[in-house]
Amino acid sequence: MVLRRTIAFVLTTAVAVYAATFDVTFSTAGHNVPSTLYGLMYEDINSGDGGLYAELIQNRAFQQVTPGTSTALTAWAALGSGKISVVKSSSPVSPALPNALSFAVPSGTTSTVGFTNSGFFGIPVTAGWTYTGSFYYRTPSPPATKVSGSFTADLRSTGGTVFTSTTVPFTTSATWQQATFTFTASSTQTSVQNLFALSVGGSTVSGLTMEFTLISLFPPTFNGRTNGFRMDLSETLLDMKPAFFRFPGGNNLEGETAADRWAWENTVGDLVDRPGRVGDWGYINTDGLGLYEYLQWIEDMDMEPIMAVYAGYSLNGASVASSDMQTYVTEAINQASPIEFLINFVIGDASTNAQAAIRASMGHPDPFTLNYIEIGNEDFFSPTTYADYRWADLYNALHAEFPQLHYIATSATSGNVPSLSPAPTYWDLHIYSNPNFFINGAFNFDILSRNGLQFFQGEYATTTQNNGAALQYPFIDGSIAEAAYMAGFDRNSDIVFAASYAPLLNHVSSTQWTPDLITFSPNTVIRSTSYYVQQLFSLYKGDFYLTSTTNTASTPVQWSVTRDTSAGQYFLKVINTATSANTVVFTLPFTPSHTTGTGTILTAASGTQNTPTSPNAAVPSSFSFTAGKTIMYNTPGLSLSVLVVTD
Repeated sequence: MVLRRTIAFVLTTAVAVYAATFDVTFSTAGHNVPSTLYGLMYEDINSGDGGLYAELIQNRAFQQVTPGTSTALTAWAALGSGKISVVKSSSPVSPALPNALSFAVPSGTTSTVGFTNSGFFGIPVTAGWTYTGSFYYRTPSPPATKVSGSFTADLRSTGGTVFTSTTVPFTTSATWQQATFTFTASSTQTSVQNLFALSVGGSTVSGLTMEFTLISLFPPTFNGRTNGFRMDLSETLLDMKPAFFRFPGGNNLEGETAADRWAWENTVGDLVDRPGRVGDWGYINTDGLGLYEYLQWIEDMDMEPIMAVYAGYSLNGASVASSDMQTYVTEAINQASPIEFLINFVIGDASTNAQAAIRASMGHPDPFTLNYIEIGNEDFFSPTTYADYRWADLYNALHAEFPQLHYIATSATSGNVPSLSPAPTYWDLHIYSNPNFFINGAFNFDILSRNGLQFFQGEYATTTQNNGAALQYPFIDGSIAEAAYMAGFDRNSDIVFAASYAPLLNHVSSTQWTPDLITFSPNTVIRSTSYYVQQLFSLYKGDFYLTSTTNTASTPVQWSVTRDTSAGQYFLKVINTATSANTVVFTLPFTPSHTTGTGTILTAASGTQNTPTSPNAAVPSSFSFTAGKTIMYNTPGLSLSVLVVTD
C-alpha cells in the first residue's frame, strides 16, 4: 500500500547561517530506485595483485620479466650459499610460463640453503590462520641416482625468527613436479616485515641446480575460495552493501597498446597457463585474478557485474583501424578470442558452448548473471573513431548475438553525450574535480531530458581542494560535497541507474593515484571519509524515491527522501556542506508508529582525513531522536545525516 505523505523542511534562523524555509512535499508521485544504483568501480591500481587477490608471494612465476636481470628477481633473495637467478627454462612448466628461478648449490655445501620472498611490501602473520602453499620444481640435469629429501617452507621475520613451518618432500626429476603444503600460525606479528622461505639442508642438494616456478602462498580467503580474494578487503567492501561491480577496470581494460590490453582468455584456466601481462600502472599483472575469479567473487558478494569489453582504443592514443575492428569481435587475433567468446564464457550453455564448458570445468556449470556490457572506457579521448566505427561495430555484432543485454557507451562529464549510431540508451560518465564542482553540480542530472537515456556515473571523486592542492586521502569537505552530488543520484534515479566512486583501492606502500576510497597495507584497511558517504547512501538507498520540492545548488543543505517499502521505513538524508550548523524541521502529516527514530551521522572538522596514522578521525555515529509529527534536527556543519522514520 502506498500512502500519501507530506514532509516540511524548515531551516531556522536561530542556529543557521542560511535562513530559509523549505516546504517539501511528496506523495504517490515518485519513481522506483534501481537496485543497481550504488556499487563499486574497480581499477587495478596496485589493488589486484597484492590487494584484492589474496596471493602473498610477489613475482611468483617470473612473468613478463627478462631473465638474467636483477629486476627479474624482484622480492626474491638467496639464503645461505645457494645462488639464485631467473632463467628461461629449457623445458618450461608451460608455454605461458617460460621463466623459472634457478637455484644452484655449490658442491660441498653443508649449511642450510634456499631463498626467500618478501611478499607485496610485507607478509602478515596471524594466529590461527592456515596458509596454503604450492610450487613447481625440477632438476634440469638430475643425478644418476635420485636424490630425495625435504624442503622446509616457513614464515619468518627478516631477522630469521621462524613463526610457522612445515616440511615438503621432494625427489629430483627432470620433469616438473608440483608440491603442496599447509602450515598454521600460532602467533600474530604486529610487523608485516616478514618473509616466506623455502630452504633445505645443503648436504642434501650439494652440487645440484634446481628450477622453481609458480611459488604460491595464500592465507585464508573470502568465502574460503581457492585462488581467492583477501578477506578483510572483501568484508570492508561487503559492509557497503554494493549492488554492482564494474570490471575489469577502466584503463586496465585498454592496455598501453592493443597487444597489452586485458585479454580475457589469458586469465582463465589453470594458473600455470596464464602468462600475465604488463599492466598500465608500472607493474606486472599475474592474471591469477582472472575473469572466473572476478565473477565468482561478485556472486559471493551478492553483486551484479557490469563487465567492460575492449573497444579498440588503448592508452597510447591509438585506435584499431576500422578494417581491423571486426577481428576483435568475430575472429581470433594475436591469440585473443573474440568478445562473443568472452560473453559466452559468462552466460553460455556449458553443454553446447566451448567457452561455457571452460567455465564449467573451473567449477561453475551454471551461467553467471550478466545484464550490462560496457563498450570501451573513456572514449571521449578518441571520440572520432568511437563515433565513426568502434561503437557501431561492437554494438551491432554483440546486440545481434546477445539482444537481451544492455550496452553502455562511454562519454565525458554529465550531459556531454556525443552523437552515436546506433543511439545508445546507456551512458557512462566520469568526472574528477574539487568540492565546489560537486556542490554546484548537485543538479546536473535534473536538467537532462527524460528521453529514454539512462546514465551511469561510473567514476567520480573529489581529487583536489578548491585551491587546486592535491589530496593524498579523501577529506571531509570533499566527501560531504560528494554527498550533495549523490543526493542528485537519488533524486534522478529515474535516469541514473548506477554510480560508483573511483578509484576503489590503494596500497599504502605503492601509490599510483590519489585519493582512493580505501587505503590498505598487508594487514590493515583504512576506510576513508568518502567510504562512509558511499556506505550510508548504499545502506539507506531504499526502493522508491519520493518526489519533493527541490533545493538549489547554491544553498548549503541538500536532501533526498526514499523509502524501503517492505520495511515501512523512510530514509531522510540531509547533507550540510557549510561549515556551520543549520536546523531542519520535519513536519509530518502522520504520527510515526515508533516514537523513537534512529539516525546515523558522519561529520568532522574541515580538513579531517582518515589516514594510516589516524584511521578513525571521522567515522559515523548513531543517535536517536523523538519521532513525532514534528522532528527538529540540528544538522552540524560538514555532515551527512540519515534519519530513519517508520510509518
